[in-house]
Amino acid sequence: MTGKFISFEGPDGAGKTSVMAQIQADLEQQLGKARVMYTREPGGNHISEQIRRVLFDNQNTDMDGRTEALLFAAARRQHIVSEIIPGLKRNQVILCDRYVDSSIAYQGAGRHLGEQEIWQINQFAIDGLLPDLTIYLDVESELGLRRIAEHRSDQVNRLDKEQLSFHRTVRKSYLRLQQESPERIKLIDAGQPLDKVINDVKQTIHTKFPDLF
Repeated sequence: MTGKFISFEGPDGAGKTSVMAQIQADLEQQLGKARVMYTREPGGNHISEQIRRVLFDNQNTDMDGRTEALLFAAARRQHIVSEIIPGLKRNQVILCDRYVDSSIAYQGAGRHLGEQEIWQINQFAIDGLLPDLTIYLDVESELGLRRIAEHRSDQVNRLDKEQLSFHRTVRKSYLRLQQESPERIKLIDAGQPLDKVINDVKQTIHTKFPDLF
């Protein structure tokens, strides 16, 4: 597989959507639209999108934490088979909004299911496939939640509504993951102005892949 697999992670309100939109647009201008794939988790194909609707349904407040974790892993597996592996074989640059690190942070740490336990569940799902590069957009939990309230209050999902302590725990887990895998996971300060964040992301991608940007 000759493509490039770049995942984007971050706590809620880190600005992934805005950053990824600009990165995608600039890469498409450089490489052509056919060479760039934007996708997301959970989702990315018709089966995984159906699982996403169950996961984020505001009526499913009684969903068991382990059920949630297994559904994320199931959606991820289908996404890998249907989208990511074929894209890599087509030599595409894949920009993926969340991947396995989000499950470790949100379900493993946030839901107190155990980071190692969630990692083991996802080992079966990903079958060894990790991103070549993970961009971690870091933002303090208070700022992230304030951004959600101000800019996308009409798009708040079941996970966004968790208590501040939940989001702080998720962020701490992300920071641990970055410290454990510094070669793959690169931290970007997402508390900066958006244009500065985007420039930092571009430079980080260019450092890993000199032919990009």
